[in-house]
Amino acid sequence: MTVCFFGIYDRHYSRNNILIKGLRQNGINIIECNATEGKIGKYWTLFIMHWKIRKSYDAMIVAFPGYQAVILARLITRKLVVLDAFFSIYDSEVCDRRSTKPKTPAALYYWLLDWLACGLADKVLLDTDAHINYFRELFHFKKEKFIRVLLGADDRIIERDRQNDRDYLLVHFHGIATPLQGVDYIVRAARLLADENIKFNLVGSKIRRYRKQSDDGKINFIDTMSYRDLMSLMSVADICLGIFGDSRKTQVVIPNKVYEALAVGKAVITADTPAVREVLTDRENCLLCRAGDSRDLADKIIMLNKDDELRRQIAANGRQLFIDKLTPVQVTLPLVLWLKRI
Repeated sequence: MTVCFFGIYDRHYSRNNILIKGLRQNGINIIECNATEGKIGKYWTLFIMHWKIRKSYDAMIVAFPGYQAVILARLITRKLVVLDAFFSIYDSEVCDRRSTKPKTPAALYYWLLDWLACGLADKVLLDTDAHINYFRELFHFKKEKFIRVLLGADDRIIERDRQNDRDYLLVHFHGIATPLQGVDYIVRAARLLADENIKFNLVGSKIRRYRKQSDDGKINFIDTMSYRDLMSLMSVADICLGIFGDSRKTQVVIPNKVYEALAVGKAVITADTPAVREVLTDRENCLLCRAGDSRDLADKIIMLNKDDELRRQIAANGRQLFIDKLTPVQVTLPLVLWLKRI
């Protein structure tokens, strides 16, 4: 089985990297057809590259971001096309970030682009069943249209837990300042913990604006760094945080950072959502708190600070879950099984 991995994707983006690695580990031959230079020119480059390999593959995967690329893909091949949707542009821009008002021409454009991209594909990949159900509700597709492929994490670059002799608890978060992430709730939780022997590393250049809300030295704001350096920083923390926003998107996705923390062997605290409960179990391999609730997040951090055994057990169980079910070879298996049936 040979697959054309097609589009304007970033090879180094974790989702694409994990898909390629997992497919190859499952015995799928990958031919990459990738162009990133130029606004319009990259699509012409894709057309030329594809023409040279058009008879050399069995199915095509249009990688993220593939909303425009899948239109070209459908025009140039009659073979089965799989779209890795990853998320909805409409949901991100209109419902989560709220950068576009509903019922405007721009909102309609985003909805139509999502709908058309998914409609043109024979199969659509999404990361959770909750996300699939949301797409079905939003765009009116049948369940059979979708395949759940969990995000997982790249086990090659993940560093294992590193011991430390600190006299305080270190909490780690990395991300951006979108409502999904819930950085404001993290900062408020840190302020509630001002009298506790707890410090925070918050990584991401776009969240440095929260520095003004924290002047007690408990939060260390760190600029965006390379993925390898980020994993090294994560490996020295005691607790890693997931997402805490109160938008609909928070309810349907599990972010990369959660899988990465499991892989590193850290105790994870994240919002209690239908998506998370597809993979994780509260107090067994993670600790869940109410979404959009700084007080509950602070209470859960205190719980793990006071109970070393619970923290170590959650971390160990999370690491084992990653090894058993969440490596690239395992998360791509549902897609591989479908590909081998065609």
